[in-house]
Amino acid sequence: MRDTRESRLLLVLLIVIAFALITIDIRGGEDSPVDGARQAASAVFGPVEKGVSGAVDPVGNAIGAVRDSDTRHNRISALERENAELKQRLGSDSRNRSRVRQLDTMLQRAGAGQYGIKAAEVIGIGAAQGFSWTVTIDAGTRDGIKRDMTVLNGEGLVGRVTTVGPSSATVLLANDPDFTVGTRLEKTDELGFASGRGDRPLAVQMLNGKAKVKKGDQLVTFGSQADKPFVPGVPVGRVVRVDPSGGDLTRTVYVDPFVGFTKLDLVGIVVQAPRKDPRDAVLPAKPKPQPTPTVTVTATPPGTKPSGAPSGAPTGAAGAGDGDQE
Repeated sequence: MRDTRESRLLLVLLIVIAFALITIDIRGGEDSPVDGARQAASAVFGPVEKGVSGAVDPVGNAIGAVRDSDTRHNRISALERENAELKQRLGSDSRNRSRVRQLDTMLQRAGAGQYGIKAAEVIGIGAAQGFSWTVTIDAGTRDGIKRDMTVLNGEGLVGRVTTVGPSSATVLLANDPDFTVGTRLEKTDELGFASGRGDRPLAVQMLNGKAKVKKGDQLVTFGSQADKPFVPGVPVGRVVRVDPSGGDLTRTVYVDPFVGFTKLDLVGIVVQAPRKDPRDAVLPAKPKPQPTPTVTVTATPPGTKPSGAPSGAPTGAAGAGDGDQE
């Protein structure tokens, strides 16, 4: 279209009409005279817009998934490098060899559950909060640590992060009386809530009062919404005692935690939750029962000579006499 006087006048006229319609629409509110035209246009162009959006959304979702996958991969790769550097720094003396074993076991557990962890060292026991069971670790906000993150080690659940500073954080241990975590029983998936009891076994309230639980059964964390404060699948402990249900709605079992809370050294803070629930994949293998030796004792009737016993003198004399008779 050539730039003529008529075309410029037409453009100005269209702009004036557009502004007039906008003004009328705004002043009219819900009773706008152009509302019918708007609905008609929506009916005509709505399906087209929806179709275009449906065609474009999968592409956008795919791009987003690739971007998220790359971000996750980069995060886990960075964590693996940091943990490898820590392992190298530990050296080879006797104490550090033990710490290397701790780190190896912890990384194996994290790998089984697909947890991205940041390794840290316990640098303090107890806290200013009083007599609570807590430890201080040498990782904080500068290391990506946040409040309500799960803390574990090579044995299982250690606790959760409660307060965070720039270079350190406080962890509430799972045996603290104020600590509660949702649990799931292996194989049967029965749910419960475990509470700390200091140096005594954890008390677990099973939601099903008729749940079949026996000594030796193992529990893992059930997991929280958005994986905070607990990710799923972290080993909690092994059942050591089961209270009779007595017809109650709930049932209490007592669980020996896998973690030794009085000898913590290296721990891992879960900074990357697993994509899916690992279920029982992180649980340690159950100890094999030791065979009990059996001893069989056979009672010998009175006056009966044990089998294979040497012959006495009278028998020998009789035997000699027999020989003489021959």
